[in-house]
Amino acid sequence: MKRPDESTARGGAKAARAIHPGAGRRSAPLHPKGRALAPDELATTRRIVGEAPYERALLIEYLHKVQDAEGCLPAGLMHGLAELMRIPMAEVYEVATFYAHFDVVLDGEPRPPKTTVRVCDSLSCMLAGADRLLEELQAANMSGVRVVRAPCLGSCHTAPAAHVGHAHMDHATFAKVKEHLASGDTHAHVPPHRKLSDYRSDGGYAALERCLSGTTPVEGVIKTLSDSGLRGLGGAGFPTGRKWGLVRAEPGPRLMAVNGDEGEPGTFKDRHYLESNPHQFLEGMLIGAWAVEAAEVFIYLRDEYPAARQILARAIAEAEAAGLTRHTKVSLRRGAGAYICGEESAMIESIEGKRGLPRHRPPYVAQVGIFNRPTLVNNIETLYWVPQILAKGVDWFAGQGKSGAKGLRSYSVSGRVKTPGVVLTAAGTTALELIELSGGMAEGHAFKGYLPGGASGGILPASMADIPLDFGQLEKHGSFVGSHAVVILSDKDDMKAVALNLMRFFEDESCGQCTPCRNGTEKAVKLMAAEKWDEALLSDLAQVMADASICGLGQAAPNPLRSVLKYFPDDLKN
Repeated sequence: MKRPDESTARGGAKAARAIHPGAGRRSAPLHPKGRALAPDELATTRRIVGEAPYERALLIEYLHKVQDAEGCLPAGLMHGLAELMRIPMAEVYEVATFYAHFDVVLDGEPRPPKTTVRVCDSLSCMLAGADRLLEELQAANMSGVRVVRAPCLGSCHTAPAAHVGHAHMDHATFAKVKEHLASGDTHAHVPPHRKLSDYRSDGGYAALERCLSGTTPVEGVIKTLSDSGLRGLGGAGFPTGRKWGLVRAEPGPRLMAVNGDEGEPGTFKDRHYLESNPHQFLEGMLIGAWAVEAAEVFIYLRDEYPAARQILARAIAEAEAAGLTRHTKVSLRRGAGAYICGEESAMIESIEGKRGLPRHRPPYVAQVGIFNRPTLVNNIETLYWVPQILAKGVDWFAGQGKSGAKGLRSYSVSGRVKTPGVVLTAAGTTALELIELSGGMAEGHAFKGYLPGGASGGILPASMADIPLDFGQLEKHGSFVGSHAVVILSDKDDMKAVALNLMRFFEDESCGQCTPCRNGTEKAVKLMAAEKWDEALLSDLAQVMADASICGLGQAAPNPLRSVLKYFPDDLKN
């Protein structure tokens, strides 16, 4: 017979375990289950990211601070970040693992080598021998060096391009990379550019001052931009004046985002303007913020542009010190290697410190954008032209176009031409004219085809090179001008290999949110890598991707494939 005190004691323990599993057991842990956070890990994290308050929207900025300080993201410091921010560790981990430039290192795993060499293998760099360079560098097996392939680095005119740490290298070769590594120089080099004093001496910021003083009414600015024909030059081509008016009509408070995530293979015009004349862009941006009464402006710049980021940070500080930002707050946000964040809603998710997953629409970002506020989104080059249009008038800009198009265009020209680079000329210029403006075809190459709008714009044959490269001109041919990235191809290029290179890019950069894009790009790469294409199956797959993908990445990814099937039948026989 059990003693009353023993029975009562055991009954009490059983009751306790029913309410709190593990209570009453001698082996019960004294801390929550899961990874234990060490005090030194928390202290190190706080030292790196700074003191509170810790904003949830700044998670990616904090991750960059840790990555820059440690060369990776150790599990302990991610845990420390979760503790400081009062968010789940899983939330930190899912964001960190989404972006290509973050190196997550779990407990027990080795850290990556001290220096990372990234070799661009997008189309223009592939044409210039990036594949061979990548093989040579990887075969060298250099101590303390990691060599990886990278998507477009935004330097297609100096292909092949590479990054040694944060140092950019034009026309990279095995010998040049080795020499650079030996020097130990892995920092970004800032090119010469116009400072605030230079820009103001030529009348810079005069248009903004007239707006802020009330001399120029908002309605007049919006009408001028509408009449000028200025359109979104990041790819969509939406009329700028109309967009500003739509956002202004939404109830406040309103915000603004600048899309500087120029990741489309073949595109480098925004980088050109940021690294040469940043204040002209900033003036246009500040006028836009004034027009829609944006309480804050977020500039989202891709991580592959470290020199542009330094230039922009200094230019913003100059403008703030001069009182030119008194009507709004300017925040510079750093991307982390995700092409999908060039899609405006994915960019907004990233600005909020989350994975860059495109949103379902409607509602559109002009109605529900950053932090659920109406948000004006423009790209770098669109805003770059605003001060010039307001200073020189509607006729100056609108009169620059040809073949029915309005305005100036910055065409990023690369590939098989003698002098690739940014060609500033009339909107509506043709590929044939761009080849001539780029010094003609490269020696020993005959014109065969071209990409009129970067990786997603399709491929057209040389016989169609007289079509004006402007919005609404190419859609009937299964193509579009997009960001005006023109890659010239020659008789030395296999169009099947070109399309495969582009599809591999989309496979790498798919965010994985929707099945048609995530699985479709992967399946397309496997089918396109075969010696003989299954044309019927590829056509069906392309149709599904175009019809069912959530955003423009999956919808446009089949365009190069479809172009080869339609316009280059001879290449399919090889």
